Amino acid sequence: MWQTHCIETARGRFEVFKRGAGPPLCVTHLYSAFDASGDLFADCFTTHRTVYLINLRGAGGSQAPGEPHDLSMDVAAEDLEAIRAALGYAQWDFAGHSTGGMLGLLYAETRGGALRSLVAVGAAASRHYADTPQCIYHPEHPAFQNMQDLIEALKSDDLDVAERRRLAQERTKLSLHQPTRYAEYFPPHVTKRICAPRLDYYAREDFPRFDLRGRLENCKVQALIACGRHDVQCPLPFSREIADLMPRARLALFEESNHYPFLEEPIAFDAAVQRFFRETR
Repeated sequence: MWQTHCIETARGRFEVFKRGAGPPLCVTHLYSAFDASGDLFADCFTTHRTVYLINLRGAGGSQAPGEPHDLSMDVAAEDLEAIRAALGYAQWDFAGHSTGGMLGLLYAETRGGALRSLVAVGAAASRHYADTPQCIYHPEHPAFQNMQDLIEALKSDDLDVAERRRLAQERTKLSLHQPTRYAEYFPPHVTKRICAPRLDYYAREDFPRFDLRGRLENCKVQALIACGRHDVQCPLPFSREIADLMPRARLALFEESNHYPFLEEPIAFDAAVQRFFRETR
């Protein structure tokens, strides 16, 4: 289990889970609510870093939003800065998966001096990842409606544990290169949930405006941009685009992965991360 902490900052109280040893690294996701069971993506870094897994505003035991805009990506970046300052670090690393990686790009572009490095996995620099039929969030993708139905069902607070687990499993399988290996990839002890208000705000407000492409060329943070060749959520061309735009970014491609290369190819992923941290130390 991860250690649970409540961090008092200049911007409110935030629930933070801590594990690992080494220099500090922040992990979060735009609309997940974590608990002491942790997160499989964050687990990947605990042998290299002291990882702080953060519930953003409105998720878990963190500060409640005072107004809708408090759920925005911009406010999340400001809150991360307040948490870093409250923990007493001049800098830390950041790692994010999917929309966590997108938030990481915004954080690096707007507050790069706070970051020693960035790891973004299965991410994109703009909303246009959903404009291609190769993306599962495009209406022409064959699994589009199934994905939408599962997301809506998982927002409910009335699901019992077994049904929530079944729905989450079906949703995740849509983004695996080998869905039959789900049980191997995802042990049942992790019990994080979707934070529905944050997801709804992202879909309604942040997503339509999200576009960092014209700004990343000025971002000097060293970055590892990782993607599975078969990623259906943020297809590979969008990770290539990030790596091309950021002057100090490199692309790590995982041939046998979909959206979860850190689980689908864990040995290769860990090797890429260790090499990146060694070379950016």
